[in-house]
Amino acid sequence: MAGDTVAAAGATPPAPPEHDAPPGDTADGDRPASDTPASDTPANGGQGPQRRTLADRPFAAHLVLIAAYLVAGIVVTWPQATFLARGRVPDVRDVASYVWSLWWLAHQVVHLGNPWFTGYMAAPVGIQLGFDTLMPLPGLILTPITLLFGPTVSFGLLTIVAPALLCYAMYRAARLWLGQAGAIAAGAFFGLASMMAWQNWYHLNITLGTLFLPLALEAAVRLRRSPGRGPAVALGLILGASVLTNQESAALAVLLAAAVLLPWLIRAVVRRSAPAWSFSGLALAAVIALVVASPQLIAMIVQAGQGGASAPADRLAQTYGKFGVGLPTLFSPSPRLDYWHLGLSRLTVDYLYDQPHEALATFGFVLTITALAGLVVSWRRQPGLRWMALLWAVGAALALGTTLTIGKTTLVPLAARWHGVVVSQLMPYTWLIRIPGLSALRESDRLALLGLMGAAVLAGAAVQWLSQHARPLIAVVAVAAFLEAGWAGTGALMPVTMPAVDKPIAADHSRSIVVDVPFGLRGGILLRGLTFPAQALMLAVEDGHPRAVSYTSWVPQPTSHGIIVGHAFYRCLGSAQARWRKCAGGRLEAARQDLRRLHVGWVLVWNADHPRPSVTQYLTSTGFHVAYRADGVTVWRPSQ
Repeated sequence: MAGDTVAAAGATPPAPPEHDAPPGDTADGDRPASDTPASDTPANGGQGPQRRTLADRPFAAHLVLIAAYLVAGIVVTWPQATFLARGRVPDVRDVASYVWSLWWLAHQVVHLGNPWFTGYMAAPVGIQLGFDTLMPLPGLILTPITLLFGPTVSFGLLTIVAPALLCYAMYRAARLWLGQAGAIAAGAFFGLASMMAWQNWYHLNITLGTLFLPLALEAAVRLRRSPGRGPAVALGLILGASVLTNQESAALAVLLAAAVLLPWLIRAVVRRSAPAWSFSGLALAAVIALVVASPQLIAMIVQAGQGGASAPADRLAQTYGKFGVGLPTLFSPSPRLDYWHLGLSRLTVDYLYDQPHEALATFGFVLTITALAGLVVSWRRQPGLRWMALLWAVGAALALGTTLTIGKTTLVPLAARWHGVVVSQLMPYTWLIRIPGLSALRESDRLALLGLMGAAVLAGAAVQWLSQHARPLIAVVAVAAFLEAGWAGTGALMPVTMPAVDKPIAADHSRSIVVDVPFGLRGGILLRGLTFPAQALMLAVEDGHPRAVSYTSWVPQPTSHGIIVGHAFYRCLGSAQARWRKCAGGRLEAARQDLRRLHVGWVLVWNADHPRPSVTQYLTSTGFHVAYRADGVTVWRPSQ
């Protein structure tokens, strides 16, 4: 895994830091000076046994730690781990799209095809996936499992192991500053946080992408402390792999690495003390990152070149103000406390967020208090941790969005209009999205995950101090943190298969197009049509038929134009389901002629109990008839 690569890269003993090196450059590899108490050093000239830390022990010890994190992750996200056995997943289109993406990656690996374009959504026009949450690297790694057991199994395994991987990655990064006890706690505070566990339930791409933030932090710090080929290669591999997992997280990983490395490089240049590997190491890391990420980058460049990445500036700007987190919500007790029914729900009254389907937007009260305590106890003893406080503050400030919300009151200090939207020029996020290449960071709430790293390391510092001065209090912190950790899910679950509906379609090997009603091209911005059920994509995985609908992070304009403008059948279907316009006369005849070329073999009307008369009339007028009904779905077939 990437963490092992970083470990190998950091095996070269770092050079001693300068006396006036900035905070954060004073730890020695991943063995902080504070890790071995003075009492562990024998008085017989070093001949007696010494206590060994986890970093000194064999690889098996690290596996034990990962296993412990795995168990903890399963506990705090229960019943998520039961999805595999129950044949259920959250009834959310994002989840269905991840299952579909895993299936599509495996399909293209078998057929040696391009995974960044598909004709199996928005058929027959197809859709580019360069800016989609495709997750090509995880999909490629899990291709054998997907082929043997199906994409829902791969999805379930990823959700089970992701918290453990996040914990371990953060543990490794924290070891650069903390001892074993503090680093283990930092890993738990990060990977098991309620805001992270929520993403693991509903936004798997964000969870897997966030994994590369602590990895990039560790690799960048190691390169800064010990410039050389190994750390440079590790950093390049991590950044490149992040692009192949989630581009939004990759942008944050690049910014994080730059924040670590650029001040060091600038100082070295000014003082003319740059080591031989300073520039060449950074260049090597950049080249490796570009090479590893090149397939994804090429797909994005091609899509942008064909107009598939453009959007009206005003439409994009309107989304920025929707996802800002208010105060004190960002630091309030987590809604996770409501789950325990211990009379703790009154503590969560300050949690107010307008986009509950997008994030759980709080660091949590326990993490906040513990992190502040860690900052206090380490302020003089470990000045390098002040940079973790800065990271926490930056992530929190960016998560506030383009305006300042306090409770139910929205303030716009230094107000200005930007593409017709009122924004505050005082807010850092307002300026971040103006940086070229970062305008797609539409959900400011997710940037809190960047600050979560800093808070987790500071909280680990507090636990480190308790382990040396007041060990019984660690149990109190652990219990309180457990009550706020994780997420148990909310909302309905959906079956991964619907054989009564899909079995006849799967038996049809003509690869004809399946049209789902409500019909639409959804995801991100530039939406078309109506929202369709998530089960549509789940059935697409089972029956293997192309779908007329699509759900992607971005609806490319060529696809939207090709479907709606280029096909009269879809255009009239959109009019019929909108109720406000009839499709008759020459338009209806054009739809019939278009249908003969489309090779549509099935139409699934999902609201079978209350179908829109205009839709059923349109389907009848274009030559469809009801074939059967099952599980609340009416299946239509073209008349022969």
